Amino acid sequence: MTDIEADRLQRHLTAIVRPRPNGSAELESLRTYVTDQLQQFGWHVRRHEFEAVNGIGDRLTGIQLIATLPSSSHAKSWLCVAAHLDSRFETPGADDNASGVVGLLEIARCWPDWRPAHGAEVELVVTDLEEEGMLGGTEHARMWLSRPERLIGMVALEMIGYCDQRPHTQMLPKPLVGKYPTTGNFIAVIGNQNSTALIELFRDGLNEIASLPTETLQVPENGNFLQATRLSDHSPFWDAGFPAVMITDTSFLRNPHYHRGSDTIETLDINFLRQVTAGCLRAIHHVVRTPTSELPTDRT
Repeated sequence: MTDIEADRLQRHLTAIVRPRPNGSAELESLRTYVTDQLQQFGWHVRRHEFEAVNGIGDRLTGIQLIATLPSSSHAKSWLCVAAHLDSRFETPGADDNASGVVGLLEIARCWPDWRPAHGAEVELVVTDLEEEGMLGGTEHARMWLSRPERLIGMVALEMIGYCDQRPHTQMLPKPLVGKYPTTGNFIAVIGNQNSTALIELFRDGLNEIASLPTETLQVPENGNFLQATRLSDHSPFWDAGFPAVMITDTSFLRNPHYHRGSDTIETLDINFLRQVTAGCLRAIHHVVRTPTSELPTDRT
């Protein structure tokens, strides 16, 4: 089956990595680029415009790209895979979050060949306003609350391209010290109390990639006692009661370029990004093939 290619990831990064804050011409131009790529891979792409208010009271307009395969229109069960395209104004945002977007694009290219004949369908979402407080994730979770179909899970690809093989390059929140490695070369799967099956399936998919260390963390109470676990578009899905996981290189706990002008392509490990994306592709395949009875989705 078609698999993830490092050269394609590199080309997408070259196209996307530049400051692209909300409302900018750069962000709109990159929505066109992402849309064109998804359509070339056979996906139908819909633009969803919405209004939201950020934490300081500013009213903002966001635009999300929602991609589905044309033959999936009557599906009853779905897995949502998302990555945010926006960056802060002061950074080119290579890891945050061009890495997640290019991973999503490579998954989009490969998925038609991996898609099983029977199982849940995949929805790809390129979210907006994540840097304003996960407003894009909040909007998409709101939409899913009103849909009749079943959402078996949501996956946020959030900073998946930074790796450091040196010892003592991984910081840990105080409650996790001594429980996880201090070398920053692993990918993390983070879920909440409702996401046990999703955590396990993503762990298993990532573990199929040789030489890719994988760690998992399941947090209680929607991560409210460990705020670092809530910093992407998965957290509004937790709050809405849906199973959701974040796939991450742990962001500022490892990457010294977070939200800085130095978050450039040159700081990324393209092979690590390829491995993570390949593992996510396999995990998605596992999730959609799992009988829905084994994926509890009752909102609590």
